[in-house]
Amino acid sequence: MRAVERAGAEVTLTADRALAQEADGLLVPGVGAFAACLAGLRSVRGQEVIGRRLAGGRPVLGICVGMQILFERGVEHGVETEGCDEWPGVVERLQAPVVPHMGWNTVEVAEGSTLFRGIEEERFYFVHSYGVRHWALETHGRTRPPLVSWAQTGLTEHGGDRFVAAVENGPLSATQFHPEKSGDAGAALLRNWVESLR
Repeated sequence: MRAVERAGAEVTLTADRALAQEADGLLVPGVGAFAACLAGLRSVRGQEVIGRRLAGGRPVLGICVGMQILFERGVEHGVETEGCDEWPGVVERLQAPVVPHMGWNTVEVAEGSTLFRGIEEERFYFVHSYGVRHWALETHGRTRPPLVSWAQTGLTEHGGDRFVAAVENGPLSATQFHPEKSGDAGAALLRNWVESLR
């Protein structure tokens, strides 16, 4: 909350569906496991709020597990959980020699990015063991276009394993890294998102 306030927003922490529906922007944070985060969201029917906001072109930003749950599904500790299914892709354990991925890493940013506008030092702080490693999938018996063909995607690599670090797709944006822990670059990214709400 403090990081978004420093970015120039008036922030309200809420589980009130009506308030979340009507806000200028909705930030979906996430800590811990995919299934637990999604269970918390579903307990307040938050996935419906996200879906309605996006249907109306209203901005949503997911961070860390808050990004992961926006994908089709997650697999953690052998448990498969359906996500919000806003994007194709499966959240799965990173295939790197050292997990979790904890620390600073660069992000390959797509041209024309709104989130990363004006950010020259594209190093951000990550702390996670799971990510979206394959994002061009056939899902539920229907072929969906590769994520990179209809969304601006930021990618990164840890221990030779490449995964999605950020996505921008119309009103829905998300980062696997923590902008609130990423110094000046993260503060600039949050300012860019807040300014896009005006």
